[in-house]
Amino acid sequence: MWNVQLRYQFRVYPTPSQQIELARAFGCARVVFNDGLRLRRQTRAAGEKYICDAELSRRLITEAKLTPERAWLGEVSAVVLQQALADLNTAYRNFFNSISGKRKGRTVAPPRFRSRKDNRQAIRFTRNSRFKVLDNGRLRLPKIGDLAVRWSRTLPSEPSSVAIIRDAAGRYFASFVVQTSTGETLPPVESEAGIDLGLTHFAVLSDGTKVAAPKFLRRAARKLKRLQQALSRKQKGSANRKKAVVKVARAHARVADTRRDWQHKLSTAIIRDNQAVYVEDLCVTGLGRTRLAKSVHDAGWAGFTGMLEYKAARYGRTFARVDRFFPSTRMCSACGRINDKMALNVRAWDCPCGSHHDRDVNAAKNVLAAGQADNSNDRGAQVRPGFVPALRGEAVTHPDAARSTRSVEGIAVL
Repeated sequence: MWNVQLRYQFRVYPTPSQQIELARAFGCARVVFNDGLRLRRQTRAAGEKYICDAELSRRLITEAKLTPERAWLGEVSAVVLQQALADLNTAYRNFFNSISGKRKGRTVAPPRFRSRKDNRQAIRFTRNSRFKVLDNGRLRLPKIGDLAVRWSRTLPSEPSSVAIIRDAAGRYFASFVVQTSTGETLPPVESEAGIDLGLTHFAVLSDGTKVAAPKFLRRAARKLKRLQQALSRKQKGSANRKKAVVKVARAHARVADTRRDWQHKLSTAIIRDNQAVYVEDLCVTGLGRTRLAKSVHDAGWAGFTGMLEYKAARYGRTFARVDRFFPSTRMCSACGRINDKMALNVRAWDCPCGSHHDRDVNAAKNVLAAGQADNSNDRGAQVRPGFVPALRGEAVTHPDAARSTRSVEGIAVL
């Protein structure tokens, strides 16, 4: 049993007056974020001392409300403004840790100014704001009102924060973060699986199971092409262009939602049926720069492996990644012989030892063997799965500020 943080996202339906209040809150949070970024840049350019978080809050929120230029900041909850500065501090912290080497992965860019033209807007409320889920199922937010929520499941505990998100398609969501002590595990099973991800077949399991690639973006390409052509014909700045932008965003949102739903179902089935799951650590970023970029992004490997990782941690399964340089395709799963590089059109091959291999099934078997070897101690026992980070940061974080990943539901093992 360990503490976990879970994220639950639900659709909300604000009234027209509540949409105006939310737009005001989005704008105030954006202004405070930009003011903080501008002040930090000016301080650095002047060679002055770095402004601490408390001083930044005092200048840009407490004292700014007393000036005629920023008096309208008092029309929204102060917690929303504080969380905007918290996002700025997080973005700076990620940037400094990235250039110093404390943060692993790709280099994080410094924070950038938020634009009112961004189609995606978000704000966050913490417990200090006294938001509340009412008995009638509505979500009460300070200075906004009671929002109608479409509840698809119940929250396991009291939420510690809630982010209100308006996406590019004009939909509103409430993303709750709850912390709970859970020992929720699935019944143990004997089977383990190695997974080889691909484009022709989305996933090939070590037992020979092949899952066809659904190619959601390719299937919607004709409709997307028509909508984008219509958008290109609209005059910039016109009302019709704004409507066309929303139509294109809704079409893309439908593709993303369908892909995410399919991946959730497949990942849940794999975790339920296998005690341990091993996948190859693919460099999706590098593959996204090749001529197969559209197909790679359409497959969504990173989101799928992230689902496998947090679901394994949540339900007591083992999950591990195999080194991306491991020659899973060229190695014979029967004798261990490593052959020369083979072209992508070679889907089956014969080993001198007499074994006939399907290219993808053989790779999945090798991934399984490598994962079992890496996750066994000197006595052959399975090592407890390590802690996994949340699938994404707070939903309010601007994509250009901290470059966090995205998902509907995240989990962090503390």
